[in-house]
Amino acid sequence: MNLDYLQAEHDSLSPPPQPLNRRNFLVTALGAGFALAVQPVMAQTSVSTDSEGLLAGEIQVPTRDGNMPAYRAQPAKGTNFATILVVQEIFGVHEYIKDTCRRLAKLGYQAIAPELYARQGDPRQYTTIPDIIAKVVSKVPDAQVMADLDACAAWAKANGGDAARLGVTGFCWGGRITWLYAAHNPAVKAGVAWYGRLTSGTSELTPKHPLDLANDLKGPVLGLYGGQDTGIPNDTVDKMRAALAASSSPASKASAIHLYPDAPHAFHADYRPSYRKTEAEDGWQRLQAWFRQHGV
Repeated sequence: MNLDYLQAEHDSLSPPPQPLNRRNFLVTALGAGFALAVQPVMAQTSVSTDSEGLLAGEIQVPTRDGNMPAYRAQPAKGTNFATILVVQEIFGVHEYIKDTCRRLAKLGYQAIAPELYARQGDPRQYTTIPDIIAKVVSKVPDAQVMADLDACAAWAKANGGDAARLGVTGFCWGGRITWLYAAHNPAVKAGVAWYGRLTSGTSELTPKHPLDLANDLKGPVLGLYGGQDTGIPNDTVDKMRAALAASSSPASKASAIHLYPDAPHAFHADYRPSYRKTEAEDGWQRLQAWFRQHGV
C-alpha cells in the first residue's frame, strides 16, 4: 500500500486543533525493533549498523510541556559535532530510524531522531497503516513538530552539538517535514528530503505544504524522489523544481531535486519490499555530499 496515497487521506482529515501546552505525553520511552505495521521485515536486505565507537541510545528532550523521548547517536569521543535531525516515517522512531542515526554517527555526526507523535500515540503498536494514519498521524499539528525539532536543536547545542552546523533529513512523512523545517528555522544549514509529499489539501493542523514554502527556505534542501512513486505525482515534483528555480530566496534557488526514474516510494527503506539498493546507496552518497557542500 502506498504511503503517500494514505498521506492524502491524512490531509483530508481535519480534527480540531489542540493546544501545544499542558499536554500529556502518551509515549514516554522508545520501544525496540520494528513497527508492527511493517512486519515481516525483509531481514535479507535490512542494514544493521553497530554502535561500536558510538554513544547511542535514548535521550529525553525537554519541550514546552514535558520531556519527549528521542534516539541519539554520535561518536563516543569528541565534541562540537555537526548535528542532523532525523525525522521519522509514519511508523515513528523504530529500528530503521535508529539505524539511520547510527549510520550518520559513523560519519561523525550527532544524529537525533525525536518521537514526534509522542503526545498523540504510539504508531508502533498498530498493525495497519490506515490505523496509524487515522489514530495518530492525522492528529499531529505541524506547529507542534516545528517546536519539537527546535527543542532537539537546543538540546544538541547544550550536549556536544555545533549549533552553527545544523542539518535535517527525513523520510516520507519526515521528507515533507524536512522541507517545512528548512523554511522554519534560520539555523538550518541544509536539508535532505526523501520522497516527502510536496502538496495536498490543507487543514488547521497542516496549513501549508512544501510547494507553498518554496520561496521561504532558510537552508537549501536536496529532494530525492522516485519516478514510480504513485503517491507523489511527477508533475508535483516538476512544479516544486520550477518554484525553487524561480525563487528570490538564495537558499531556495540553491536547492535541488533528483528524480530516480525507476524507483518507487520508500526506496531507501532497506527493511521493506520497496527498497532499491542502487538508488538508496546513490541517495546516501548524495546526502553526504550535500551536507558537506553546505557546511554541515
